[in-house]
Amino acid sequence: MAGTRALLRHCPLLLPQDRHGTAYEGFVTAQGRDFHIRILLPVDFQLKNARIECSWHLKKILHGYRHILKQRLCSCPDLVSFMVELKTVLEIALKNTQDLHIPRPPEYYSCLVRDLEILGWNKVAYVDTGLTTVKLTAEDSCGRQHLITLKLNAKYPTEPPDCLVDLPVPFALSWVPQNSLIDIYNQFLAALESLKEFWDALDEIDGKTWVLEPENPTRSATTRRIAIGNNVSVNVEVDPRHPNMLPECYFLGADHAVNPLRTKLNNNMHLWDPEISLLQNLRELLEIDFPSRAVLEKIDFARDCGICYAYRLDGSAPDQVCDDPRCGQPFHQACLYEWLQGLPTSRQSFNVIFGECPYCNK
Repeated sequence: MAGTRALLRHCPLLLPQDRHGTAYEGFVTAQGRDFHIRILLPVDFQLKNARIECSWHLKKILHGYRHILKQRLCSCPDLVSFMVELKTVLEIALKNTQDLHIPRPPEYYSCLVRDLEILGWNKVAYVDTGLTTVKLTAEDSCGRQHLITLKLNAKYPTEPPDCLVDLPVPFALSWVPQNSLIDIYNQFLAALESLKEFWDALDEIDGKTWVLEPENPTRSATTRRIAIGNNVSVNVEVDPRHPNMLPECYFLGADHAVNPLRTKLNNNMHLWDPEISLLQNLRELLEIDFPSRAVLEKIDFARDCGICYAYRLDGSAPDQVCDDPRCGQPFHQACLYEWLQGLPTSRQSFNVIFGECPYCNK
């Protein structure tokens, strides 16, 4: 109920269409204008698998921001947070759409070209034909490549451009009318350097373990689902500002496989050492070796869903496992939920459904 009230507060014209809270329809408001939108959530309420339907006019306005919205769907914890992000992006998109129709004075172009020359054309990845959108490329101290997209309005440099970045934390631009592109670039480099240890930790995980999700992580992604064994994994949520601290850990798998891991984590939590890497800490606390990319293939420990017979469903790997040690068949949560809903012997309590395993009937 608290989530519904928060949604009504931020988007009073967006209303639930079913009692499960998986369908919403109405309007999102930005700059005094209402735009029709429909949001369909999967049964597991995972935003990354949500379906967004909107009017052709809204779709046209948000066309250049699709990758940003997709990123936000994967990173926002709930629908309220995503709608706040959507309204922010829509405000920026409307502002830039209006700016396209404002004639820009000759001083705008001469100032922008001068700033680009001072910055260096080798740092420019893209400039549109109207000189309103600029993408700059930057390399952090570890050689990782990053992009920052600048949407400039007609009053540049009196007003700062809107900055779109792939970072796990907000990029707060400090700006005065005397600033230029090189000031934005230097602030972007400083932000990249502040996240060095965070990306070092995740790059080590990506390079030395089998990451089941996300399949192609962006630089803003803070979670990794790491394979431990056959249908057993751990989902870690790393704090980008404190990457050397113990992350939030959530184990996925059959109870008989994950309960010992939970016990080890709880018993060894005091051994966490911020002076060694996150991955090494996880190894020592859980008293395991993660499957190595150099020795094993993903197929060695990742089995297809027992209902849809696919490994990925809308980008997600199976995350539910039969608790019977003799079975251990994995399923996608959405597949299993739909299957159990169709059984007359299943029963449901709030958002939890109880029923027999499709394979072993346990």
